[in-house]
Amino acid sequence: MSSILNDNLYFFYISEVTGGHTLASHTMQLIMLMFKQENISVRVVDRKERYQNEELATVGELLLEVSRILSRTYGLSVDEIEHGLPLIDTSKTLIREACPAFLSNVHCQPGKYRRYDGLCNNLKHPTWGAVQSTFARLLKPVYSDAISDPRVGAHGASLPPPRIVSRTIHPDEGYHDHAATILLISWGQFMDHDLTLTATPLDPVTRNEPEECCHRPHESRNPYCLQIDIPHDDPFYGVYGVRCLDFVRGFPGVRAGCRLGSRNQFNILSGIIDGNTVYGVEENFARSLRTGYGGLLRMNPVFAQYGLHDLLPLKLDIPDEGCTRPNKSMYCFDAGEIRVNEQLVLTCMHTLMAREHNRVTAKLGEINPHWDDETLYQEGRRIVIAEIQHITYNEFLPLVLGKEVMAKFGLLLQKEGFWDGYDANVNPSVIASFSAAAFRFGHSLLPTNVERWSKAHKFIASRRLRDLIRQPYDLYRAGVIDEYFMGMSNQVAQAMDDSVTQEVTNHLFRKPNQPFGVDLAAFNMQRGREFGLPSYMEYRKYCGLPDAHGWDDLFGSMNNITVKRYSQIYVHPGDIDLWSGGVSERPLPGAMVGPTFACIIASQFSNTRRGDRFWYELGGHPHSFSLEQLSEIRKARLARIVCDNTDLIDTIQLYPMVLPDHEINPRVPCRSGVLLHVDLTKWADYGGGQFSHQNPVHVSTSF
Repeated sequence: MSSILNDNLYFFYISEVTGGHTLASHTMQLIMLMFKQENISVRVVDRKERYQNEELATVGELLLEVSRILSRTYGLSVDEIEHGLPLIDTSKTLIREACPAFLSNVHCQPGKYRRYDGLCNNLKHPTWGAVQSTFARLLKPVYSDAISDPRVGAHGASLPPPRIVSRTIHPDEGYHDHAATILLISWGQFMDHDLTLTATPLDPVTRNEPEECCHRPHESRNPYCLQIDIPHDDPFYGVYGVRCLDFVRGFPGVRAGCRLGSRNQFNILSGIIDGNTVYGVEENFARSLRTGYGGLLRMNPVFAQYGLHDLLPLKLDIPDEGCTRPNKSMYCFDAGEIRVNEQLVLTCMHTLMAREHNRVTAKLGEINPHWDDETLYQEGRRIVIAEIQHITYNEFLPLVLGKEVMAKFGLLLQKEGFWDGYDANVNPSVIASFSAAAFRFGHSLLPTNVERWSKAHKFIASRRLRDLIRQPYDLYRAGVIDEYFMGMSNQVAQAMDDSVTQEVTNHLFRKPNQPFGVDLAAFNMQRGREFGLPSYMEYRKYCGLPDAHGWDDLFGSMNNITVKRYSQIYVHPGDIDLWSGGVSERPLPGAMVGPTFACIIASQFSNTRRGDRFWYELGGHPHSFSLEQLSEIRKARLARIVCDNTDLIDTIQLYPMVLPDHEINPRVPCRSGVLLHVDLTKWADYGGGQFSHQNPVHVSTSF
């Protein structure tokens, strides 16, 4: 860093320590005067124990504005902004008065069960992976002003509008994969919603959409508006006179210790696999999902008279949140994650895992009738989280990444014994490029129609995806959820390529009586740009892949026609947006994604496993399973969970995320014994104290 930066910033904070140093005092006065002259008018909420996302953003705005002024005043380079500003100990400045307690001084007490919010997963770094923590970075961000403004092309050139990229590079060409089923998409989205959700301003009434941007005068728009312009000659939107799509930026986050630096958005979920899709990320809300007896989750016994499994409870508190209701008497479903109703097949997955919790907990209650509600709930939660972790690494990731990448990044699960790979120096927080680009690879797989099949594996009917988004009402018909699960395990997904169905590029979140919706592909690129994600080519280089100095250098990495299309709208290969380039890459052998996305996704799931103190394979901790219990968890399979928690299904293939094959993936009867059960008698408590009740990890703060 420059000497003037060293001198002045040192005195900026040292004044709080020395108390009477004349030069330090003058420097502090100079900085404060500069703040006033620059009209800093960020209104920060009073310090409190819990922050709403909008409230935490006010602190983020303050830190961002301080960083901007310092950058401008001292002419800081990108490296100085990224690596120098965060070194300033703001606890020795007046900033400490605004810094949230949970980001400044957290003391953790180990216990048996996870916190819902992810705090204290890491005892040395309590905020790593916690709710409202900032996204991690593989590469430093590329903002056009080095601080906050969205990325532009090399040398300041403008990037093609996201809608132009969407319709040029990602048209709906309807190719299908040869193996993956819709159940893989459903599990992938379920896992995405376990890990990541960017905090953004939402419509104050429905909490569905971003704040309206397009139809408001510029001066009255939300300051986070970054609407997507639609060309006047757009072949779809032009017909309806649509010239703009609403889009808002993510709130600026607050780094641990309220450190300074460039804009970094924050995650409102915990960055570890902890079943928040089932249980939630906030203790009071998690408690509201429970019955209060037997460790059970609340459900809706709408089909009890038919002897069928329950559905999820009705969403009564904010009924329009995440839901398109045809009338006031119709309700969507409630679950641990707000997007449960985003599309019907995702709702099915939420229902399946809530049923699994209640099934496991009921069995534990039979085995240990002396356990109270809290012990049953926490032990059931512990087992279901372990099942989710195991299925993700044992069934889902090998299909997405291939065995070679799984081995390279240490993602292969152990077959027996404990795993000792936990590393307290590994940050499991969600990586920005994973959240805003790489793990959105599944958008290429989405089908145009969602099919229902019979228990005999025969096609029944299908519905347009657009009609099932935020409208999961089909599930209120007895037996239909089983038909959707049969469909999900028999319907082939679209191919992993640059083609994306019009159901989400023209009709996503379509409102009632409107012939159009929004464009998910355009949203993905706009999100990447506002995150300051470097270009696709920068991530290729980070992952050890060849650079492209001209368009010919991309041949072989992706389809020749795709390369030609890119050359028509981008100035240089180095400008291509990460999401667009990533889904356009040719898949690796035995994998669904190409090498760049494989690198980013594998990096995330490596951190997710190695940085999780409660990871199910670990031994020697208060929360560890016994070796006998761990061997039972390793029997967990998605096929078994489907068999156990549906009513009509009696045969299913061994790996339902892949199409059935009579030799390598045969259908087997649920009752055949081929699909092994997790033997819950291994959790029998004979008074030895192993299962004595312990509260979740305790957090205390000192100011």
